[in-house]
Amino acid sequence: MSRIIDRGLEEQSVLLTRMAELTYETLALSIQGYLKGKSVAPEVKEMSAMLVAMADRVEDKTFELIARFQPVASDLRTIKSYMKIGNDFARYGRYSLDISYISDQVNGLKECETWVKVYIQEMSEKVLYMVRISIDSLRRHDMTLAKTITQTEQEVDKMYLDYLDKLIKEDQTNSKCVLSSALMTRYLERIADHATYVCESIVYIATGEKITLT
Repeated sequence: MSRIIDRGLEEQSVLLTRMAELTYETLALSIQGYLKGKSVAPEVKEMSAMLVAMADRVEDKTFELIARFQPVASDLRTIKSYMKIGNDFARYGRYSLDISYISDQVNGLKECETWVKVYIQEMSEKVLYMVRISIDSLRRHDMTLAKTITQTEQEVDKMYLDYLDKLIKEDQTNSKCVLSSALMTRYLERIADHATYVCESIVYIATGEKITLT
């Protein structure tokens, strides 16, 4: 027998699923714009603003459900996690905006050596894969899938640190390339972290266990 609160939880879940797909589109657009040297800032800014507005709606719905229904522990865990996931998705939008900004203002990738472009392309693909895992885990409430993110998260962390070491050792002289690529790899590393946080929230919803997937 369904409960009144279940409808509210389903509405939150649907909103987050829509937000998740917009998140992926925003990130993919900003990354492709950066890699191709194409300005996408106006579109990314609009999409990022939509993500923030949707995160606010998730937060408002959270307080409404708590105030109206006094949820039991398992429901409260889900409601709290949904609000956190909404904030993580909003952060994706913020980083997408940052990526489009450095692409427009610095546009340093075109002055980088080929290996840098290939490196960032590979790192970007791994990060987008992680974001897709976080989205699919949320849609299906799939704890097993969520836990698979760990290996790729570790790979992205290693790529970020290795890249910084490589920049230092190779003594790059092109300041635009150094600035642009260092910022880009940092943003990608942070996006990967938020994808991991989403997956941790999925596990928490399913089990009540707080784990670290790193």
